[in-house]
Amino acid sequence: MTFTPPVAEQRFVLEHVAGLADLSSSDRFAEATPDMVEAVLEGVGAFAAGEWAPLDRTGDTVGARWTEDGVVMPKGFPEAYRAYVEGGWGTIGAPAEHGGQGMPFAIATAVLDTLGAANMGFALCPTLTVGAIEALMHHGSAEQQAAYLPHLSTGAWTGTMNLTEPQAGSDVGALRTRAEPVGDGRWKITGTKIYISYGDHDLAPQIVHLVLARTPGAPAGTKGLSLFLVPKYCLNDDGSPGEANDVRVVSIEHKMGLHASPTCVLSFGDNGDCIGELIGAEGGGIAAMFTMMNNARLNVGLQGVQVAERATQKAVAYARDRIQSARADGASREPVAIIEHPDVRRMLLRMKAQTQAARALVYLAAGNVDRATLGDADARKRVDLLTPLAKAHGTDLGNEVASLGIQVHGGMGYVEETGAAQHFRDARITPIYEGTNGIQAADLVGRKLAMDNGGVFLAHVEAMRAEASDAGLRALIDVCEEVGRRLMTADVDDKLAASYPFLTMLSVATCGWLMERQGRIARDAEGDPIFLAQKQAAARFYVEQIVPEAMGLKAAASARADVLYAIPADAFAA
Repeated sequence: MTFTPPVAEQRFVLEHVAGLADLSSSDRFAEATPDMVEAVLEGVGAFAAGEWAPLDRTGDTVGARWTEDGVVMPKGFPEAYRAYVEGGWGTIGAPAEHGGQGMPFAIATAVLDTLGAANMGFALCPTLTVGAIEALMHHGSAEQQAAYLPHLSTGAWTGTMNLTEPQAGSDVGALRTRAEPVGDGRWKITGTKIYISYGDHDLAPQIVHLVLARTPGAPAGTKGLSLFLVPKYCLNDDGSPGEANDVRVVSIEHKMGLHASPTCVLSFGDNGDCIGELIGAEGGGIAAMFTMMNNARLNVGLQGVQVAERATQKAVAYARDRIQSARADGASREPVAIIEHPDVRRMLLRMKAQTQAARALVYLAAGNVDRATLGDADARKRVDLLTPLAKAHGTDLGNEVASLGIQVHGGMGYVEETGAAQHFRDARITPIYEGTNGIQAADLVGRKLAMDNGGVFLAHVEAMRAEASDAGLRALIDVCEEVGRRLMTADVDDKLAASYPFLTMLSVATCGWLMERQGRIARDAEGDPIFLAQKQAAARFYVEQIVPEAMGLKAAASARADVLYAIPADAFAA
């Protein structure tokens, strides 16, 4: 199946949800003119369709391969990555002072959206590099920025994030990797990290690892963690990669999906000679790492959009080609393409609506990231509120849409040759990494609802209520406020028990608000009649069918935790 970049959809959402016109009116983003944005979207679309999309199946069926000399990517990947670097696609949102184009994060989000829809496993590599750039921009020294950012900004070098350890999992405070001072400002790193995406590969001549480690005498828990920059190759005096650092890729995981993305076990300091540099203040590792993680969480939510887009395109193509059965109410008994049958139409329209809703949610957060960089303090708070929604709901929808894609294909969807199953396998990790979706829900009710004594949440509710016109949508918004106010003062266990259904309710309300807006704009707009008609249909479907579903979550979002502890742990095995 040919991949079609969703340029018209991206342009529409950037304009009417991310608010690109407002951003381009600032001096910082003045170059993000409509013509420039169009050129970027069309250009990356052509690149992704021509260079990355054809490798998607190879990445899945062949996958990355571990060798004693390091990880080897499938045939064609190194060349396609070099084309990405040479095309300047890594520079779109990178800082101008370090070789980037300094475009809005919303534009960089759209670029990554296209790349990931073309080849989700491949796009993880630049996704992680973006996070490394953010961490160094906010916490790195001038010398570190000068040495590493020009190369990371182009994508010529890639970045990783090293948190997880075998004994720690999501409990970051239990990390044991050690950092010992050498005495000349450098540190020797010792420890093992697991689940490190693109921890090793043959795409680029340098990999920049950002590693959480514990310094001598540091307190227990997260307060004792510091962040270190550990390059795969130590730098020569001229800044080029030199001798190999003492970092070894022990193995790569054999995973359900994302086979093109090597998930590595990395060992630091086996020979006692792994050299790293402290990023920021000693003991400031969590603050520095969360700069990277917050960016990564939005981009993981974007992965939900990516996989949903590709799964939807594949399902639509199959439904248009697959001839089976006459239409039930048709005069003719001749078999028709399955896209003519009502239930297949229901599934396809749901896939369209959920994909567009997830994109709107993530792009809304991205636009607010840009407003925050322009000094809008309220936008920063909106990003904080929207991040758990974008990450968790975006990835939930990616899984739902990929599953529906298999259903549209019928039995052929369960057969690997069609490629429909790949999207579901690829999507399944996204609700797990960068903080499980349960952790995102806990963050929402534990931290984000409490911001400004509930003021940030209530301002978001009022913004939705002021614009929403559908009675069902307004009712859902009201219920979100009611439940949210109760959770602000609830006991911890009750908050956590209700957290996931509440996150879903609030996400659907937010998506409903954005979808209704887009449908209204599409109704009154001039342009491609087919695009505008499908936009209106998707918005109507979302508001009329998906929004009412979320009302059913009120009982779960209002329930207390006692039922969860009504039986002892042993009884679950009965």
